[in-house]
Amino acid sequence: MGVDERAGQGAAAGDAGDAVLLGAADVREIAAALDVRPTKQLGQNFVIDPGTVRRIVRAAEVGPEDVVVEVGPGLGSLTLALLPEVARVVAVELDPVLAGALPETVRARAPKLADRFEVVHGDAMRITELPGPPPTALVANLPYNVAVPVVLHLLELLPSLRRGLVMVQAEVGDRLSAAPGSRIYGVPSVKAAWYAEARRAGSVGRNVFWPAPNVDSALVSFTRREPPRTTATREQVFAVVDAAFAQRRKTLRAALAGWAGSPAMAEAALRAAGVDPTARGEMLDVAAFARIAEHRMA
Repeated sequence: MGVDERAGQGAAAGDAGDAVLLGAADVREIAAALDVRPTKQLGQNFVIDPGTVRRIVRAAEVGPEDVVVEVGPGLGSLTLALLPEVARVVAVELDPVLAGALPETVRARAPKLADRFEVVHGDAMRITELPGPPPTALVANLPYNVAVPVVLHLLELLPSLRRGLVMVQAEVGDRLSAAPGSRIYGVPSVKAAWYAEARRAGSVGRNVFWPAPNVDSALVSFTRREPPRTTATREQVFAVVDAAFAQRRKTLRAALAGWAGSPAMAEAALRAAGVDPTARGEMLDVAAFARIAEHRMA
């Protein structure tokens, strides 16, 4: 997608209701004014294309009743596209400079919508609550190095989240949305499936970011669903998942020996759960892992 060069002159004012979206020149101007240089440590790659953030908002299928949590808003590109479409946006930003500047950017470029916005300065993987009404959707351009733990933490922390759309590294997106039997199906795939149905919702090229990353990006959509019916806890099920994929080339009988206490005990749990002991973890769905967790012998 091409960068909308007109955005710097405010020509995009009517493109997203009452918000003036950020173009490439705007992003660099704001960053320079704040003396901000994107860092790899924080996974900062700022979106400079208004068309991309519009596309994300459309794909997220959010509406006037939604309360959106956004992680890593950066300079506000996606925030400004979300505000005209939803009831409220709560943005979680780790960088103190960006967190401090974002409200002013919103007031300057979406003055009629500023009361819909609140920023939380903090680490999305460590927050325990969010201000205001419970969020209904997660929409975010996630830092690549923490995308999976952030998604899993928020799905666990915020049961009110019914759906979401995240932009992540393409490889991460494939893993989050992989189905059993796939070569890339693994721990992220199973744990995400405990909470939601995830699917790839599109690809994003490198040229819409500043600085341009060395990898392509993907959009991943998820819809909340109930976890498998099981007497095991989430922690117990996830322990089985971790053990199964720690040695993914081994059969489950061997891979789960440490978890169960011995290969024989692992085989007994697997057979009780209706799972072939010679199978490998990549063949099982989350419900099968839940059944295995139920049959661990004392």
